[in-house]
Amino acid sequence: MNIEEKIKNCEIYLKQIKKYDPDPFYVNHFFNQYVDSVNNTYEDIFNEANRDFGLFIVGKISQKKFSEKAKMKNDKNAIKFSEWFSQKFNQEHENPYPNFIKKICDFKNKSQKIPEIKIMIRASDRYKDDINQKIKVNLSNGKLRMKEELDIEIKRQLPIFLEIINHKRNEKNEPKVGQNQIIASTFLDIENHIDIEIAYASEIYIPVMKRLVEESRKKIKELITWQ
Repeated sequence: MNIEEKIKNCEIYLKQIKKYDPDPFYVNHFFNQYVDSVNNTYEDIFNEANRDFGLFIVGKISQKKFSEKAKMKNDKNAIKFSEWFSQKFNQEHENPYPNFIKKICDFKNKSQKIPEIKIMIRASDRYKDDINQKIKVNLSNGKLRMKEELDIEIKRQLPIFLEIINHKRNEKNEPKVGQNQIIASTFLDIENHIDIEIAYASEIYIPVMKRLVEESRKKIKELITWQ
């Protein structure tokens, strides 16, 4: 499976996340698949670099293994690529949502799972400083039992949530949120990233990944051309 297919898989998993949101069981399953595809995409960048620079690394390739082999062979262009990629990768992950996905990927690599998912309500039309509110719904084997139970819990939390969010919006002269403009979604916390919506972050991240792949290929070609 090539890089394009792995990115396509991310897009497929994103659609499934959106389809099943806010059921934590299915979102957890498809977000795990999404994260694996992200990690595999970056691994494949170095598979391509290994091939193009002729380092002949055998087995599973990581940036660390690539860099070590490049230094061992004193391949200055391969070393330059690894250094360039680190800098570019860090730049692309400075913003909160890409940084969130990066931290989730790192967490998954270390623990083979993602942090616990929670269900929260939010305004369907987002504004920057909107609040979200966690809701507790009874689950059966990790799955939502009935949509009616979710709707009941949303209605129970709605008055307080609307009061708080509209107070904040009023202070900023932003549009008022109505009771029919509230939806439930799945969220995660990791390190300093609190209440991050999974589907939203995943959607924002795909162009970041595509850009890194495209620019990595350009950089490899540039360095090989000047050998």
